[in-house]
Amino acid sequence: LLRLGWRPCPPPKNRRRYVLAGQMRRLRPSLLKLNCPPSGLRSYVHHLVCSTMRRCMSTTAATSGKSNHVVHAEDVVAAEHRIRNAVHRTPVMSCRTLDKLFSGEEGGNNSSNGSSSNAPKLYFKCENFQKTGSFKFRGALNAVTRLMEKEEEEGMKEGGKSHSRVHVVTQSSGNHGQALAACAAVRGVDATIVMPSTSPTVKKNAVKGYGATVVECEPTEQARDIAASNVVEETKGVLIHPNQDPEVIAGQGTIAKELLEELPHLDAIVAPVGGGGMIGGIAVWAKHVNPSILVVAAEPTAADDCFRSKKAGEKLMNEAPPVTIADGVKVSIGHNTWPIIRDLVDDVICVTEEEIMDATRLVWERMKLVIEPSSGVGVAAVLNENGKRVLAGRKNIAVVLCGGNVDLEAMSWSRK
Repeated sequence: LLRLGWRPCPPPKNRRRYVLAGQMRRLRPSLLKLNCPPSGLRSYVHHLVCSTMRRCMSTTAATSGKSNHVVHAEDVVAAEHRIRNAVHRTPVMSCRTLDKLFSGEEGGNNSSNGSSSNAPKLYFKCENFQKTGSFKFRGALNAVTRLMEKEEEEGMKEGGKSHSRVHVVTQSSGNHGQALAACAAVRGVDATIVMPSTSPTVKKNAVKGYGATVVECEPTEQARDIAASNVVEETKGVLIHPNQDPEVIAGQGTIAKELLEELPHLDAIVAPVGGGGMIGGIAVWAKHVNPSILVVAAEPTAADDCFRSKKAGEKLMNEAPPVTIADGVKVSIGHNTWPIIRDLVDDVICVTEEEIMDATRLVWERMKLVIEPSSGVGVAAVLNENGKRVLAGRKNIAVVLCGGNVDLEAMSWSRK
């Protein structure tokens, strides 16, 4: 549409969407001149209109001020101020081999020692180097710090009365549990982590190592929520949800803030999605800074609730506990992250288990980085054919390597 002369304009302040009818009427003569078979013209125009509507709705949501989202750009800024002295500003790395694979040069067999200036470039945000081994430390620290601020504010209102020791509770497959346990230790509060019985042993041991109490439950989302509620009632604690807590989402948004400060020329960001806290926070900041940037979620085909939700236009759950090696993205998107994903995430790419394994191995072997399979989901997404189609025309693409907590004993597939 841009090639044919269409230009987006700022949405009217008193309206929530663009009116495209006039734009399409103006474009009709140009569309009819396209080198397109008459039988395919209707479907082609339909595709253009639908894709334009999605982009316009995304742009409107990002630029129309306050929305029905639980997190906004100023929340990400506040989160950065709270956590910047305690988190790592993780490095951004690149890999020529992966660039060539994305460009379609199989196996990286290019005689040129350098890459073409017009070739797409992949950048990898290494959250596997974050404290506790994943991006989760950002959101957990922001949530715990904000909780402590509220406690102090309440104490000031009550004349400086001291409160009993704070107790934080969460349910997590591992990474958020580790992060919250570590943050609780730093801030001097107690923590209880509800973990599925199928969580990797390395993650359970890490949570205990940070001084938190582990309560195991059945590996279903309902069982996790019930167990966490019971612990909250027993301990009189405060629940910090791993992906639906607004302070957690805002904390994860600092990933995008760092990325776009270091690489302002980015035109796409790809990140794995489970509950949606990371992709939600990233989308909020990225669309605030650059409404035209492409924000893409990646998830296993075995846990494709986000893909199905975007397609249906309503939040859908995983019908059964997903069976996938990417244990960090088994959960479904939630009530707080769904509106953000619906409005600000442009597309969702699904990847197979084999693609996740191959991508994880590829990063180990070529980039010499230890990542967990959940990180491999994002890498697999940019390398499969659907990902290449979605990202076509984008020259500077960031992929978030969300964590590196690998249970080597359980990875029999890595030895095949």
